[in-house]
Amino acid sequence: MDDVRSLVEQRLARAFDSVSPGADPVVRPSGRADLQANGAIAVARSLGHDPVDVAKSVVEVLDIADLCEQVEISGNGFINLTYASEFLAERLAAMAADERLGVERTDRSETVVVDYSAPNVAKEMHVGHLRTTVIGDALARMLAFLGHDVRRENHIGDWGTPFGMLIEHLVDLGEEEAAHELSAGDLTDFYQRARASFDTDPAFAERSRRRVVLLQSGDAETLRLWRVLVAESIRYFDLVYQKLGVELTDDDVFGESFYNPMLPEVVEELEAQGLLVLHEGARCVFPPGFTNRHGDPLPLIVQKSDGGYGYAGTDLAAIRYRVRQLGATRLLYVVGAPQSQHLQMCFAVASMARWLGPGVEAVHVSFGSVLGSDHRMLATRSGGAVKLVDLLDEAIERARSAIAQRREVDPNNAAGVDDDAVAAQVGIGAVKYADLSTDRGRDYVFDWDRMLAFEGDTGPYLQYAHARIRSIFRRGEVDVPDPVPPVLDDPHERALGLQLLGFPWALEETVATYSPHKLCGYLFEVASAFTAFYENCRVLVEDERQRSSRLTLCDLSARVLRVGLSHLGIEAPERM
Repeated sequence: MDDVRSLVEQRLARAFDSVSPGADPVVRPSGRADLQANGAIAVARSLGHDPVDVAKSVVEVLDIADLCEQVEISGNGFINLTYASEFLAERLAAMAADERLGVERTDRSETVVVDYSAPNVAKEMHVGHLRTTVIGDALARMLAFLGHDVRRENHIGDWGTPFGMLIEHLVDLGEEEAAHELSAGDLTDFYQRARASFDTDPAFAERSRRRVVLLQSGDAETLRLWRVLVAESIRYFDLVYQKLGVELTDDDVFGESFYNPMLPEVVEELEAQGLLVLHEGARCVFPPGFTNRHGDPLPLIVQKSDGGYGYAGTDLAAIRYRVRQLGATRLLYVVGAPQSQHLQMCFAVASMARWLGPGVEAVHVSFGSVLGSDHRMLATRSGGAVKLVDLLDEAIERARSAIAQRREVDPNNAAGVDDDAVAAQVGIGAVKYADLSTDRGRDYVFDWDRMLAFEGDTGPYLQYAHARIRSIFRRGEVDVPDPVPPVLDDPHERALGLQLLGFPWALEETVATYSPHKLCGYLFEVASAFTAFYENCRVLVEDERQRSSRLTLCDLSARVLRVGLSHLGIEAPERM
């Protein structure tokens, strides 16, 4: 069903269109009413009329009595609208009766590829992988919920010259010992020791170079050893993904090796279209509009002078495959902001090659960095990258302590709680929410105390709000009533109802802008509105009609919080 804001916007659009065809009502929330239309000013400017007169003309033809109980003109032609309480109550009852909470599946389903996470084989997943993984996971969940065919792709780094030294280090260690190190999460040590041998031992370096040639030529034994490296690394990545609670599986792994056989076809096709230029021995494309600081055209190197391929060739092969073989109409690259120019150049070349065209969109969903308290990239005391699994383990332990402190304040919600499960839910949820609630374009400072607080805009606050609502039914020994149009006589009831009805709009707006922080902000507003409602409106009153009404609002609040958090990949405990 259409959300209430969209219904009003549609009526306003028709009224504005009758006054000035194509005019935008410019609808936004208002402190004076539920909504305010500000479009009269722009219409007045284009027609040379007074904004108040334009607003009056709009209101005269506005058919909205069934939705709004009050429409008034204020200031310089602003149209303030207040929803009819009966209309809100009916919509809330319909929302409560709908398992999808009023969110309709799209009637324009697309095949959407979401490219995210992308760790490197035999290298540790560190805090730098956090944002791509949780943002990508959240967007994939929301897009799937809206009815799109979502293809998650984990473009791991599993090919290239470093694998010569990694395979030789595996041989020196022995397969059993190497497999143990990799599966146990000693990836950093494994890679660093291989690198050290390569840099200090000429014989090892020569063996490594020969091994690269064998790997690229398809030598059976070398490929077998390479598969051991890849399989053990992926097994470790899976453990991290499970702990983080993201929906990436082995079936979603599409490494650089997957696209490697396609690279000659990419070069051949670009050559046939006359797009390749020989530049300093390399085969390049010069997409228009990209220059260096001196104004010289920038090349995208597709094939290097030695005949090898770099990231650009692989990324072009991936675009070509995703569009042609998967039939994707939208490609989302959840990749850090520093890769912006590279991706834009790839998209430009793909457009020149007609792999991207009308009806097919490639989007760089960029994001900022995770910083330490010194406002530099978050690192260990020794200056190394923070292992993601260590960060998650610390989050769980800190959450355990935070929950224990909370119970000293409110011990009534703890009976029957699985402490280990809740500590994991709260700790992981806190890390995810701190990340997702930040505008993805910004850097943010990683602050344990702030993200694990049970007050303010945090994951634990939302989780606790959900658990507290569920405790109302449990402690009052009452069942969830059949959905009824709630009574909205108290302003806190009405304010909560309005927030709840905004769920479909918030989800759509989040996906439209690929901005999970918008859904986070909405859920925080719901939790805040519920807190005000709960503090001012006694739920378990004797009047049966009012009790059912308020229990309906409680249940709907809990469901919106639970479903909304699930779209962010965060669990909502029943008890805390």
